[in-house]
Amino acid sequence: MIVSKEGASTTVIEVADVFRRYGTEYLQKFGEKMPPSHRRAFKNILRCRTPAMGGHVFECNHCGRLQYSYHSCRNRSCPKCHKSNTQAWLQEREKELLPVPYYHVIFTLPHELRAFARLHQQEVYGLLIKSAADSIIKLASDPHYAGGQVVVMAVLHTWGSNLSYHLHVHCLVTGGGLSSDGRTWISARDNFLVHFKALSRLFRKIFRKRIERRFKDIRLPRYVWQKEWVAHSKSTVQGTRTVLNYIARYIHRVAITKQSNHLDRQR
Repeated sequence: MIVSKEGASTTVIEVADVFRRYGTEYLQKFGEKMPPSHRRAFKNILRCRTPAMGGHVFECNHCGRLQYSYHSCRNRSCPKCHKSNTQAWLQEREKELLPVPYYHVIFTLPHELRAFARLHQQEVYGLLIKSAADSIIKLASDPHYAGGQVVVMAVLHTWGSNLSYHLHVHCLVTGGGLSSDGRTWISARDNFLVHFKALSRLFRKIFRKRIERRFKDIRLPRYVWQKEWVAHSKSTVQGTRTVLNYIARYIHRVAITKQSNHLDRQR
C-alpha cells in the first residue's frame, strides 16, 4: 500500500489501482505461472465495488439525491471485503472459549515443500491443518503429558511477516482435556503441554502418510522427511483473547490491506 500526503489530505493508492496500472504487464510476464485461484482474485479485485459488479441505487426521501452502491466481489483475497466477517468469526469463537488456560501452538511446513503445496493448494492446505490438529490431540492424550482429549482451534496462515509464501498453522489448544470416559477434566501439568520435538516428529509422520496416500504418483525429496520440522508450543501468558484476536486478524483477510491510518502513524 502506498500512501502520500498532499497538504492536509491523504491519498491512498489501493491494490486495485496497482493492478490497473501494472496488471497487464504482470500477466504478460507471469500469467502462465499463476494458479487459477490467483487469476480469479486478480479479476475480482479489479471489479470489486465497480459498475462491473452491478449494484443498487438509493434515493433520499427528502432531496431526491441518488447514491450508487456497487456490489463487493466477496473474494477472500480482496482487501476491501470481509471485515465484518472477521468480527463475526471472532465473536463466535469467543463464545466457544472454555474457562481453562490455553496454549498457543504453531506448526510450520518446511520451505522445501512450499512449491509443491502452492501447486496443490486445495488438497495440501486441508491436510496440513488436519495433520497439525490431529498430532496435538494424539500427543496430548499421552499420560506423559495432559492425558486427556484437548480442544483445538486451528487456523492456516500462508504468509510471513515479510509477506513471503510461508505456510504455518496457528492452534489455540486447551491446557488439558477430558478423560477417556468424558467425565473428568485433566489439567496440563506444571505449565507444560507437550514436548516440541515429539510434537514436530509426530506432525511430520502424520502429514507424510496423508500426502503419500493422496499423491501416490508424486515423489518428494526424501531428506525433507528426515530433517527436524518446527513445532512450537507456549502458554498464552499474554491472555487467551489476545492470541485469539491475533489469529482473527488473518481470518477473511489478505496480507496487504487498506490501513491508511496505521501507515500515517508510522510515517
